[in-house]
Order: sequence, then structure tokens, then C-alpha cells
Amino acid sequence: MNQDNHIAQELFAALSKGSGEVAVIDYGLPSPVRVERGVFLVLALLLARELRTEIREDRVGVVLPPGLAGILANLALILAGKIPVNLNFTLGAEAIAHSMEEAEIRTVLTAHAMTKKFPKFPWPEGWLDVGEKLKAYRKNKLAILFRLIWLRLFPRSIGRHFQIPSEGGSREAALLFTSGSSGLPKGVVLTHANLLANCDQISRTGLFDGDSRLLANLPLFHSFGFTIATIYPLLEGFQVVCAPSPLDLSSSLRAIREEKIDILLGTPTFLRGYLRKAKENDLASVRYVAAGAEKTPPSLRDKWESATSCKYLEGYGLTETSPVLSFNLPGDGSRDKSVGRLLYGVETKVIDPESERDLQPGETGILCFRGPNVFAGYLNQPEKTREVLKEDGWFVTGDLGRIDEDGFLFIEGRLSRFSKIGGEMVPHGSVEEAVMKALALSAEEDPACVVAGIEDETKGERLVLLLSSDCDFEVLRKKLSDAGLPNLWIPKEFRRVDGIPLLPTGKLDLTRVRKLAEEN
Repeated sequence: MNQDNHIAQELFAALSKGSGEVAVIDYGLPSPVRVERGVFLVLALLLARELRTEIREDRVGVVLPPGLAGILANLALILAGKIPVNLNFTLGAEAIAHSMEEAEIRTVLTAHAMTKKFPKFPWPEGWLDVGEKLKAYRKNKLAILFRLIWLRLFPRSIGRHFQIPSEGGSREAALLFTSGSSGLPKGVVLTHANLLANCDQISRTGLFDGDSRLLANLPLFHSFGFTIATIYPLLEGFQVVCAPSPLDLSSSLRAIREEKIDILLGTPTFLRGYLRKAKENDLASVRYVAAGAEKTPPSLRDKWESATSCKYLEGYGLTETSPVLSFNLPGDGSRDKSVGRLLYGVETKVIDPESERDLQPGETGILCFRGPNVFAGYLNQPEKTREVLKEDGWFVTGDLGRIDEDGFLFIEGRLSRFSKIGGEMVPHGSVEEAVMKALALSAEEDPACVVAGIEDETKGERLVLLLSSDCDFEVLRKKLSDAGLPNLWIPKEFRRVDGIPLLPTGKLDLTRVRKLAEEN
């Protein structure tokens, strides 16, 4: 893949090959629909021509679940030289409106069913029903057949006719918004070089091959769903099997069972559901679970590997890195509790949180990365960009971690998930693990507790425990003390909540967590 190219050129070239092979299988419809690569490309070209004519602005919103329509909308926008902006339709209206205003979105590609399902979404006047467009194109079978023949005989000619853009490189290719776990979402500008580099880096791991069958059910507004489950398989030429949501376990398990899915992507929050819902042999074809976005509890990994015949592999990435930075691989390419070795072309260093001096291997500090997959900056936020993206190319993540002597990366947590109490850094995650153990709570279920730090006049901060079940707080504090937890680490307050707030991506909703912690 030439990283100077426009990603449309690379996708067009990839889909032109093996045009009779199946590209997308959609299990989000009443009966699974299979679309061949050539037909899929022709449909995308037809839609791209309309979009190029009808839409004047560069950025266009997409509000669709993973599936035929969602992937087609993104591909058509890219082929039209537009910038797809997959919007998180599960957020509140304020956060969505903020994202649309920042990106100057005037048009949204969606489906009529989505407008009915999300009536509070700030729909613009200009929205297009991709499903209706798709039905209209497929009715004209003769036109599709003519273009299929044209594609197979003269691919360069049809590419010129539909004006496939060629110049990419450092130009903006896609805009993804962060989940907003600790504030309003930020627009992450990803270039053509970023996306093509990360797809090449993923390919070099050797985890995927031409016969891989990947379940694509992560949201398109999720960086893993956009790059790894959508763009990457289209470029590599293997089938994309779609289900509408990782929470729709019935559709997902049916797709896994019937299509013999061998690689399953997900976050620990979503992956727990498969173990609860799966019946015997539902997961028999899965060779690897590729987990990311949040830390996996060791007990969940152990349960997956004991209950199924697959290997549970954990990786690490961020929206700002397109997203993948590191991954565990089968055999000697993995280490217990690590997130694997860095991908090809990625550099790292670890700095002290306060002095910012470089630390030695094995020391824990803020992780910084540099490489071709590191983003170009935040949309309309030059100050925030300068805070994290330095002039020499280093991206300062805000995640705490270390690199061992063999080059394996270990994540210790988010800097925002530490409290400084009496001059000491207290990790919220470690306190949560101690609470779970003291209360004999299972890490294989949905999160049952979370710790937050709030302002304290004497110590700087104090810890508040949110718990989704009742407990005798004083007894719990004694158990934590008896287990050897330092006094500064033991929460000073307790809140009983109906459930631990989560974002649609499965991550903790830190904004809501903090609000609950601050309530009297």
C-alpha cells in the first residue's frame, strides 16, 4: 500500500480483484444478504457519483450500524472524495450537536428506520436514506451488469470515468470523535497515510490471512470498528460478516455459527456477553479473540480460553493512533497481562508524569508514541493538539505504562484514573480490584464497582466508591485494611448506584461517574 495514495484508489484496486467473490455478508437483515465484491464496488461507485453531485461540503455524517448500508455509505463517500464522519448516535443530543457543529456537517447518510429509532438525534434537514438508494440501484440489474463487465474488462477506464481521487497522503481521510468519557467529544483527524499505515501494520502481524472470517459488529463510530472491521478487510480482500451491534448477541452468535467466524473483535464489556449467551458449539470456529479498548480482567481471559478452544489476545490502541499500536500474537508473541509488542514502525518512550524526563525500560510513566499511524491533530482545537502532539512527532497519551526488557507493553491505567492523595499517586484500578476481591465479586460480569477521586481540602483528593449492590461499608473498609491495602488507598465514602455508567463503546463514562461521586 502506497501511503501517499488516496485511500479510495487503494480500495478501488482491492475490490476490483476477485470481483466474483463475496465481500459483505449482512446478518442485520431478516435474512442474511451476501454481496459480491464487484457488485458492492459498482453500487458504491453509483452512490459516490450522486454524492459528489448533490453534496457540496467535504465532511458528511454517517448514522448507520455496521452492515451493508453502513459500509457502503463510507466507501461511497471515500470514492467521492468526501470525508466520512461516523457519528455516535447513542450519545446525548448535546454531544452529537457539538460534534456536528465542529465538523460543519450539513448532510447525514442514514436510513429512515434510524430516524424513527433515534427521534432526539439532531437530524439536519439534509439527510439521505442509503437503504432507499440501494434498493433503487439494485432494481436496475442491467445497469449493474453493464458496469460489472466494464469493471472486469477495463478497470482503469471505469475508475477514470467515476473520477476516483488519487492524491491522499497527509490530507484528511476520516474524522472520528472520541467517546467523550471525560468531557465533550473531540474530533480526531486521521489522514490517508494514517489509515493506510495502520492497515499495513496490522497486516504485518500475520494474525489475519486471506481466508480469515471476521465478525464486524463494533460501531462504525468506534475506531476499531471503522479501521479494523471495515477498511482493513476491504483492503485485504477477505469477507466482512456484519451484525448490527455487539449487544445483539443473537444475531452475532448466529453469524459466528453459520459463517464459521474465526476472529472475534471486541471489548471485554462486549465479550462477556458471548460467554453468557453462547450454547454448545456456538463459538467452536473461533480461533482468536482480539480484545482492546479497555483492560481485560485475567479471570475473563482465563474463562474464555477454558470454555472455548480459542486464544484470547489483547492489544492496545487509541482513536488518535488510527487505532492499533500493539498486539499480542499466538505463541512467543504474547506475554501474560501485557498488550503485546509494538507494531512495525511505532516508536515509544515513557516519561515521568511531573518532570516529563525520559524513564528507563521497566519504569512506569506516561506512554508516548511516534509513528506513521499517529493522527494529525484535533479538529479546531490547536491548544489541545499542542498539549498532546509535540513538534518532534511524539504523541503524549495520558496512559500510564511500561515496556519490559523483551519489548512487551504493559498498561497500568489512565493518568485521569489516578488520584494524588497526600502526595502519593493512588491507582483507581488497583483499588477496584481489591474491592472486587474483598466482596467476592466476579470480574466476568458487567462492572460492579468503580472508584472516583473528588476534591478534598486537606488531602487534595479523596476516594469515593460507587457500587451497584449494597454492602456494609465499614466492614468492607476493614477487609481492605486487613488485606494490606494502604490507608490512603481505602475509599472514604460509599455511593450505592443502580448501575456503573458505561459509554456505548463499553468504556467507563467518567463524566457521569464523577457526577455520581460528587453527589451528597
